[in-house]
Amino acid sequence: MTIQEAYKKLLFQLGELYDNREAANIADMVIEHITGYQKTNRIIHKNVLLNIQQEVQLQKFTEQLLQSKPIQYVLQEAWFAGMNFFVNENVLIPRPETEELIEWISQEIRNQNINAKTVLDVGSGSGCIPIALKKKNESILISSLDISKDALIVARKNASDLDTQVNFFEFDFLDEKRWNELSDFDVIVSNPPYIKQSESKDMRKNVIDFEPHIALFVHDSDPLIFYKKLAAFGKKHLSKNGKIFAEINENLGKDVIDLFVNENYSIEIRKDFSGKDRMIKVVLQ
Repeated sequence: MTIQEAYKKLLFQLGELYDNREAANIADMVIEHITGYQKTNRIIHKNVLLNIQQEVQLQKFTEQLLQSKPIQYVLQEAWFAGMNFFVNENVLIPRPETEELIEWISQEIRNQNINAKTVLDVGSGSGCIPIALKKKNESILISSLDISKDALIVARKNASDLDTQVNFFEFDFLDEKRWNELSDFDVIVSNPPYIKQSESKDMRKNVIDFEPHIALFVHDSDPLIFYKKLAAFGKKHLSKNGKIFAEINENLGKDVIDLFVNENYSIEIRKDFSGKDRMIKVVLQ
C-alpha cells in the first residue's frame, strides 16, 4: 500500500464519523505520525510503499479511531503552546482556549500588573498549564496539584520531557483541612471541573467515552464547588495584590461573577476566540 493509498483509505473510513475537514485533519496527523512526512513531502512521496510495521500501526490506529477514540489519545500526543505534550486517557486533552488563559496571565506578568514570584496551579492534568506558564515566565516558582496519581505521572513526564521545573503534588484541593500544608501565592490558576453532569447528554461521544470524568464533571447540585473553594483558599493564601485566574463554564458566567463579588473580590470575565465567556481574573478587595 502506498502512502497516498493509505491516506485515501483512512480518509474514507473516517468519513463515517467526522465531517470532511476534520476527517482530513485526522488522516493527515496519522499518516505524518506513521511516515514522518509532513503534508507537502507526503505529496512528493505519495507512491512510496508503507513497510509492514507501518501497515500494522496504521491498522491499529484506524481501529481505535473508528471507536471514536480521540486522535490525541491514539497518537498519545497533543500540541499545546507550541509544545508536544504526551497525553493518555488519564488526562484531559489540552484545548486552545486554555492557551488564551496562559497568554492572559503572561501578559499581566509582562505588564507588571502582578508580582508573580510564586504560582499555584490547581488541577495539573497533563501539566500543560504550569509547564507553559513556566516556559513563558522562567523566573516564577510554580507548584501544581492534582488528586489523580495517574494524571501526575503524565504531568511529571511532560515536565521532564520538556525540561521544565514544576513542583507537582498529589493533593485533594477540596479538602480544606489540608490547606495549611500550602504557603501563600501571588497567582492561583485553575482549569477545574465545571461541566454539570446533566450537560453530558449534549457532548460528543469521543469526549464522554474517553476523557476522564473526574476532570470534566461536577454534580448539578453544586456546580460552582471549585470556585467556592478557590475563593475561600484565596482569602487565606493569596499574597497582597495576588490574583486568581480560572476557566469557567460558559453557561455559568453570571453565577461565577456573583459568587466572587459576594466574597469581596473584584472580577473580570473574558470571552474566548469563539466569543464564549471562558475565563476570569479575580482580585481580593
